[in-house]
Amino acid sequence: MDRRRINGPAGATQPPVFDDVVSQGAKTVSGRSRMPDASRKMYLKTGVTPSASGSAYLEMETSAKPGASGLKLSCSVHGPRALPRSAPFSPHIVLSTHIKYAPFATKQRRGYLRDPSERDLGIHLEAALRGAIIADRWPKSGVDIIISIVEGDQDRETSKSQGEEAWDMMNALAGCITVAAAALADAGIDCVDTVAGGVAALVQDGGADSTPTIVVDPIPSDHAKILAACCIAYLPTRDEVTNLWFRGDLPASDMDLYTHLVEKGILASRNANCVLTNCLMETIE
Repeated sequence: MDRRRINGPAGATQPPVFDDVVSQGAKTVSGRSRMPDASRKMYLKTGVTPSASGSAYLEMETSAKPGASGLKLSCSVHGPRALPRSAPFSPHIVLSTHIKYAPFATKQRRGYLRDPSERDLGIHLEAALRGAIIADRWPKSGVDIIISIVEGDQDRETSKSQGEEAWDMMNALAGCITVAAAALADAGIDCVDTVAGGVAALVQDGGADSTPTIVVDPIPSDHAKILAACCIAYLPTRDEVTNLWFRGDLPASDMDLYTHLVEKGILASRNANCVLTNCLMETIE
């Protein structure tokens, strides 16, 4: 026997065979158990990374569908700190956002380098936070916000069947906005208000003739089809929207539908802001 390498089994073996749930004609939509205006349960905690200036961890409830994953985010804030001498003068704080999926966060394994979708999430996050931070209090300074998506809230088979994975990214962006706001507060960076993210979607659970409904905090695996969705970053005290990301296909003639979708997105942001406020109050106490 060669002790320098791992030898295979002496007898013949057979690889495991897994059942394909979709090919068996199983129902892929489990149905939404929450009310249309109800959000999932959320866990938020600050101060999880002692080496960072501020940090926070967010976890959202997992879908009831077997095999579906939830949303788990870890955020760390480094700064404010002085910019290098070679950097140009800036009268405001220089904000840098970095969002990265862990390789095991989604059903499809992610690479170690950021792809275009992760860069887009970082751009949306920067726009959402820039409207909340009081930037002129830290001239010639910079702050880095790094978010790691440990679990991506994605059901791979549902995303494939619907032909669109942006719905999962919207849920991830809403969580990134909320957890980043908590980390900024933990770092002591002054903001005009506590910004939080929320998602609302126009879904169609029945056939093609069924009437679409607007739900808050959608999960793609709970609905037959998502027609449109919007992710909103909202400041409740100032009643301002710092970022709005809309995706989908809606009739241009029905402007009330756009308005109702945005209003439900603001409602989802208010629900997340309640959890954020309670978490910060517990930290102060």
